Amino acid sequence: MHHHNHYYGHSHILARYCGLPDLHPPRIRGYLQHGWNVGDGWNPQHEFFDGAWRWTWSDAPRRRGHILGRRNYHAIGAPWLYLLEQEPDLGVVPEAEREGTLWFLFHGWEGGKIEGDHKRLIDEIRETEPGPVTFSLYYTEYERPEIRRAYLDAGFDVVSFGKRGFSYEGTDRKFLFKQLEALRRRKRVAGNRLATAMFYGASVGCDVAVYGDPMTMGGEDPLFGGNARVQRLWPELHGKDIDQAVAKEIVSEELGVPWLMPPHELRPMIFDGEAP
Repeated sequence: MHHHNHYYGHSHILARYCGLPDLHPPRIRGYLQHGWNVGDGWNPQHEFFDGAWRWTWSDAPRRRGHILGRRNYHAIGAPWLYLLEQEPDLGVVPEAEREGTLWFLFHGWEGGKIEGDHKRLIDEIRETEPGPVTFSLYYTEYERPEIRRAYLDAGFDVVSFGKRGFSYEGTDRKFLFKQLEALRRRKRVAGNRLATAMFYGASVGCDVAVYGDPMTMGGEDPLFGGNARVQRLWPELHGKDIDQAVAKEIVSEELGVPWLMPPHELRPMIFDGEAP
């Protein structure tokens, strides 16, 4: 199984949903989209074995993939949605007790670091957010003391939900469980780029905001148009005070709510050795 399928504990979540062992989940036959994506579900450099299935969250990546001449796509909905099915109560508090903002910094990865004006971003967040701010850093930034210290010194709580894993090592199977619990306790979710976490937050009732210095990352591939294309195609999701009803409609489509499958259909479709 390609190691991307383990990212954020996705394969573990899907195995558990299907009634299979989730500590060491069976092999997924193909490639599972691991984050919200403006291309065909994967980064431009991703290599595929000929004939392999590509499991996307929604139909849009399939359409974009077909434009590129690629085939064997099937939309199944985001693993996050299957987690919501399994954990309807995790982190839930009365609506009146939800408070503050969970703010996600655009993050790098094992092969690229972000660069930007953190002080300017901090000033803008202070001017904008109506309640307490908890700052979420991916481990690649959390382990850079100069970045973590900048937000701690600004008076924000700073958290990291763990590692998504890489090359079959270091996957935090509870990464999304921790993120879900945190989001269900907040009123708002925000970030300096439209990214997966904004969609997750909106799906559990958070108001969404996207603003501030989008920053840059070394080695970003411009093939799919970069952040400029994201801003152009999803203007409704950018800003400090957007139409939340419209945002939630877009989120439902992008996460793949219409393509969710029951366990008895998903299990034989994606897992090896599970023919009906």
